[in-house]
Amino acid sequence: MQSDPRLIAALDFPTAEAAQQAVKEIGDAVSYYKVGMELYYAAGNDMIRFLKENGKKVFLDLKLQDIPNTVASALKVETTLGVDMINVHAVGGKKMMEAAAKAVKEKAEELGIERPKLLAVTILTSMDEEQFADLNYNNTIAEQVVSLAKLANAAGLDGVVASPKEAAAIRKACGPDFLIVTPGVRPAGSALDDQSRVTTPAQAFANGSSHIVVGRPIMKAEDRKEAAAAIVEEIKNL
Repeated sequence: MQSDPRLIAALDFPTAEAAQQAVKEIGDAVSYYKVGMELYYAAGNDMIRFLKENGKKVFLDLKLQDIPNTVASALKVETTLGVDMINVHAVGGKKMMEAAAKAVKEKAEELGIERPKLLAVTILTSMDEEQFADLNYNNTIAEQVVSLAKLANAAGLDGVVASPKEAAAIRKACGPDFLIVTPGVRPAGSALDDQSRVTTPAQAFANGSSHIVVGRPIMKAEDRKEAAAAIVEEIKNL
């Protein structure tokens, strides 16, 4: 079976054993995995090594946000792990993102390795307009997402993490080469869980997404490999 690197499967598990079992079950249907806070805090770099030893790409999704020096220092460490994609929060500001981009570039050059793609998280896909209003921004969610994406682009980042609902506007604002990695993707008929701004995989790519992140519709499926393969089939001609 041929995988599609535009599909990133989320390994949101509390133990390395559970995550490794999922990877083994899915086999060659998925080549790119997301390791987020829950799994990384439980299994650490051992999980990264397991995935790389099995020929997988890794999106290390730790969503860093702090003063520029702290974020830059942390990203240098992440770069040494050999992961393929990492991220920060765009609301950390332009100086923080510029420091992040510089640190990743310099560390990769020092190590003689390919630089991981650096993304900025915009507005979480679990957030709806009612929750967003509590933050007291003047913009709508869509307006704020595009504003943050443009800021990330200006700071030299490779792309953003955003809802597929905003992908078309980001693509228009930031151009054809800007990465748009979209969680909040649910195959038709799947439960929304705690996501608010969602689309199907096909709709996400039609809107301009470069990658989609899918977790529970694959990991909670009775046949995980079949669930992943169905998504690959859905997007193969897009």
